[in-house]
Amino acid sequence: MTSQHLINLNTLTYNELDGLIKLAGEIKRHPARYIDACHGKVLATLFYEPSTRTQMSFQTAMLRLGGKVIGFDNPQTSSVAKGESLKDTVRVVSGYSDIIVIRHPLAGSARAASFFSKVPIINAGDGGHFHPTQTLTDLVTLKEEKGRITNLCIGLCGDLMNGRTVHSLISAMCSLEGNSFVLISTKQLSVPSYIKDMLNAAGAKYIEMNSLEEAMPMLDVLYMTRIQRERFGSDEEYERQKGVFVLDAKKMKRAKQDLRVLHPLPRVDEITVDVDDDPRAVYFEQTEYGMYARMALILEMTDNAVRTIKGAPKQTHATPCSNPHCITNTELYLPKLYREKYGIMTCRYCDERILER
Repeated sequence: MTSQHLINLNTLTYNELDGLIKLAGEIKRHPARYIDACHGKVLATLFYEPSTRTQMSFQTAMLRLGGKVIGFDNPQTSSVAKGESLKDTVRVVSGYSDIIVIRHPLAGSARAASFFSKVPIINAGDGGHFHPTQTLTDLVTLKEEKGRITNLCIGLCGDLMNGRTVHSLISAMCSLEGNSFVLISTKQLSVPSYIKDMLNAAGAKYIEMNSLEEAMPMLDVLYMTRIQRERFGSDEEYERQKGVFVLDAKKMKRAKQDLRVLHPLPRVDEITVDVDDDPRAVYFEQTEYGMYARMALILEMTDNAVRTIKGAPKQTHATPCSNPHCITNTELYLPKLYREKYGIMTCRYCDERILER
């Protein structure tokens, strides 16, 4: 891979992405060939937010490759609880490991971490921003289940505002040939402006709808997401959005016979259990594909990796980011970095549009 770190999948070339998908399929079919591929290497998992699938998937991936795992899954059991900065934590842990996986509640945290790490950083979710390894999982799933990742009509349903898996999937697929999108949500939970900017810049076709039932017949893929309680300011706000979109057996009758239903999990009440036995529902298989996807990624990123610290770029702008969930508004030593993207000034960490103050 040409990039030392994985912050978002759009940093990969098509050939690199295609190579990872093919390698994941190869590992799935011939796991014995890769048993000692990472012997002597150490994976560090820095999980500042709770996780079941992503964390265990990475851990299992490294163990199946013959490597070791260190890290924490609760910042309160680490020096973070004493006030240690992200910079210092990453700088220290990169001296102990060969690759770091980080999940953090603030957007841009993985990019910030990449400035101070000797070893490759993998973004395992930065707030409601991006989740590239879930998207790699999704792409491997689609390749295995649909035979392609192009010319698909993809429905995304639920919390499209806060859903980092949604944002990453759109980012990866909007530039691939023939893909179109049906964005199914309430008005309050529609995709953020920077995602629409991305779709428009790529020339990707998309429509917004508020009825899952009406959308079902047109879809090749349905990507269901939960309404994320942890991203809401109050329980009252969450309760108003909860349960608006529910996939059940009745709605599945309106779908194509070759539809595939994906979900990053965990689910709450947005897919009823009677859908689980439908052969078009592949969200449990998706979790296994994710392990192979992460095995492929670890192999590629640790192969001939150079242990070097890139360092933070020079500040480009004095104005603080207007996104309260951006890492720069908490880790105040970070330089303010902006760039022109799709003809709009955006924060390099969180991709939100910049509002002058």
